Amino acid sequence: METLFWIGFIGAALAGIYALLQAKRVKSFSEGTERMKKIAAAIREGANAYLRRQYKTVLPVFAVIFVILMVLAFAFKGGLLSHFTPFAFLTGGIWSLLAGFIGMRIATHANARTAQAASEGLNRGLRVAFSAGSVMGFTVVALGILDVTLWYFLLYYAFGIRDAVQIGNIMVMNGMGASFMALFARVGGGIYTKAADVGADLVGKVEKKIPEDDPRNPATIADNVGDNVGDVAGMGADLYESYVGSILATFALSAIGGYGFEGMFLPLMLAVSGIICSIIGAQLVRVKENATQKTLLRTLRTGTYTAAILSAIAALPLTYFIFRGVEGASWLGIYIAILCGLIAGCLIGFFTEFFTSESYRPTRDLAATSQTGYATIIIGGISLGMESALTSILIVCTAVLVSYFAAGGTTTIVDANGHFLQSFNRGLYGIGIAGVGMLSTLGITLATDAYGPVADNAGGIAQMAGMDPVVRERTDALDSLGNTTAATGKGFAIGSASLTSLALLVSYVNIIQDKTDAVLNFSIINPTVLIGMFIGAMLVFVFSAVTMNGVERAAQSVVIEVRRQFREIPGILEGTATPEYAKCVSICTKGALKEMVVPAIMAVVVPIVAGLILGPTGVVGLLAGVSVAGFAVSVFMSNAGGAWDNAKKYIEEGHFGGKGSKPHKASVVGDTIGDPFKDTSGPSLNILIKLCATVSIVFSGLIALIHLL
Repeated sequence: METLFWIGFIGAALAGIYALLQAKRVKSFSEGTERMKKIAAAIREGANAYLRRQYKTVLPVFAVIFVILMVLAFAFKGGLLSHFTPFAFLTGGIWSLLAGFIGMRIATHANARTAQAASEGLNRGLRVAFSAGSVMGFTVVALGILDVTLWYFLLYYAFGIRDAVQIGNIMVMNGMGASFMALFARVGGGIYTKAADVGADLVGKVEKKIPEDDPRNPATIADNVGDNVGDVAGMGADLYESYVGSILATFALSAIGGYGFEGMFLPLMLAVSGIICSIIGAQLVRVKENATQKTLLRTLRTGTYTAAILSAIAALPLTYFIFRGVEGASWLGIYIAILCGLIAGCLIGFFTEFFTSESYRPTRDLAATSQTGYATIIIGGISLGMESALTSILIVCTAVLVSYFAAGGTTTIVDANGHFLQSFNRGLYGIGIAGVGMLSTLGITLATDAYGPVADNAGGIAQMAGMDPVVRERTDALDSLGNTTAATGKGFAIGSASLTSLALLVSYVNIIQDKTDAVLNFSIINPTVLIGMFIGAMLVFVFSAVTMNGVERAAQSVVIEVRRQFREIPGILEGTATPEYAKCVSICTKGALKEMVVPAIMAVVVPIVAGLILGPTGVVGLLAGVSVAGFAVSVFMSNAGGAWDNAKKYIEEGHFGGKGSKPHKASVVGDTIGDPFKDTSGPSLNILIKLCATVSIVFSGLIALIHLL
């Protein structure tokens, strides 16, 4: 099997070609009037300017960490980590950056085209927006498989490493760069987009009572720029990191589980077959012109569920032929684990839709609470988000248990010397392959997620360009569904993170045990483990607080600037004067870049400091605490924010008094609170979970040197 990894290049080529064809398709549509082109150009210019400044800010931080990794790899006798890790850190960051950048570029070319297409029909608008989302989805999987395959060929052929365990341990460290870049992109983009959104809504909608995306609002261009740098570029980097992380973690588990190259080849093949299935599913996404919200949701489900079913069918012969000759392996049990991941992903998607879509009772009931004021809709949204965590956690727990035991896991975990039994390692491989199964159809899953910000931008352009109101109605329908699919994408990310984090935690323990003969006590009653768990849970809340405060401070600056322009520039509200859009764009850019550094540094520094003070057992506790608390808080925040947003849109459709009513004003406040929940803090937590784990693995040699030698 070790000589068949070249198939990964075929999978990357298929995904890349499909993304290129979809990009050409998007650009073949008309961009509309000169006014629409001018607005789209301003949004594109603002997004490009932000990303350039973001990358310049990130570069020095990457350089410092690269130097530290080089010292650990080469300055110590024997090296405290692999010589390949510093360079893998750079390549992971670059690929993650590219994934977000390419998706953002096509999104800024698709927004005006979607608005123009929506003027011709709902299905036409959906096809343009979904094609743009497909570029993002298939670019991410193409770059992900290319990265994994290139590194495998480099290690196996260029450097002649033939040991599966060594390759697995090296490659699992490669995720640090991708996670680090993804965190910068998610946090920075999230702060930018929500600062602009909150500032525009609080002054424009609530104080001045003008429509959303009204050209008289000085923050409207910044708001539309934010949709691209946060919800597209940030999301692309995020899901790239999740996709690659799940594959690399399974590589490591295959090595320690004794499955060798066969166990590493299966996740790669699942990813390749998932690309083909996603392409087939994407062709089924189309609607009729009189489509309702449920119809739109149904057509996207048809595409994603078809891809999942086809992937499940393809996984059966793949698992059989790859594992049939592997000693001690149950190919049927491993296949069941894959099915667990696929089913869990679909169930997480369904229940996320249930809690966040206006087509279902929870969001409609939340909208009804707006009739009694601001406090009740805020309380309702918080309780809805907390309740929604129940289903996601139970689904993942069930998937973990079934996949573990199906793959050969046992209730006995360690031997007399405190080392993991082979049966335990093989059960963990089942959990890892379940995570790969969950993300195997990421191409179409991410496409349904990424099209939402394009539709949102299209609605803004339609409003600013003075297009027929029916165009805004169509783009709002697409945008409302986009809020639900975005929450679904975040559910996939955090669900896979929970599976991947367990795999990474065990990889960390195995690496630490290889570096010492001492028997370490990882029991929860060990004080260092327990303290580590408390610190991990605390990190989740402090990280969320820091990112929320970043949005609050940046949004305050935007609110002050928008109020100043309304006050000092006569004629803005009358439409006789043009707002100074560029100033709001500049304020959001500076605020986001300033506020994104501390959260990213926290994710790197805290695991290292905890390891230096508490030792390896404390790090294990920290990783457990981050994983458990991060999962629950992320689901709560993402779903609460999505429900608040769609409750507002439900009211704007004419329910409970419609736009301008008291319930509408209350829903705008709820949506404003939900913005940093669902687009900044919540989705960043899944990256925090995996970054803490990969940082701990990379610096395990240093921790072992200080505490164990």
